[in-house]
Amino acid sequence: MGGMTDCFQPLETQSRVAYNTILELNKQRIGYLIVTKSHLIAEPEYLAILDPKLAHIQITVTCMDDKKALTFEKASVPSQRIQAILKLQSLGFDVAIRLSPIIEELMDFDDLNSLEINKCIVEFLRINSWIKQWFQEIDFQKYTLRHGGYLHLPLEEKLRIMQKIHIPDVSVCEDVTEHYIYWRDHFNPNKEDCCNLRI
Repeated sequence: MGGMTDCFQPLETQSRVAYNTILELNKQRIGYLIVTKSHLIAEPEYLAILDPKLAHIQITVTCMDDKKALTFEKASVPSQRIQAILKLQSLGFDVAIRLSPIIEELMDFDDLNSLEINKCIVEFLRINSWIKQWFQEIDFQKYTLRHGGYLHLPLEEKLRIMQKIHIPDVSVCEDVTEHYIYWRDHFNPNKEDCCNLRI
């Protein structure tokens, strides 16, 4: 849920589509992965229905600075999302911070590593002309690898950035085929699942 469009947009408080979908998935005993930029998932009404045996949650954070995040995102501010992750984690849910995309210039790695979050999914930025207009402060010269109609960081740059992340359980979701193979074979804890969902 939420792979392409966030299922916890503000309208959810009225429409209850995600709420009712979770109820139905629970009823059918179907496991579900929720990807969101919203703190709503950790509100009491949702905590009351999330099934720890079925629910997997990834909450996306691109920037730790609330003010800066509001300049390019229309979502819950990062501090609210982080509190949601920590609450879900404390309750035993399979929850991860999703650094998607990870943008070195926007991420405070010291702050990130101090949060005591246990699980992380990393996805690297891919560049097209629209992204270049959106993020003015990024050094796009580093993005030299062309793949799938986008420009990507070379693997050595990705490895350098990964060394800055000190979260215990980290895996990488990857678009570039050769890089995907590298992360699968040499880095990700679960070779069959880059989301590293708890079984």
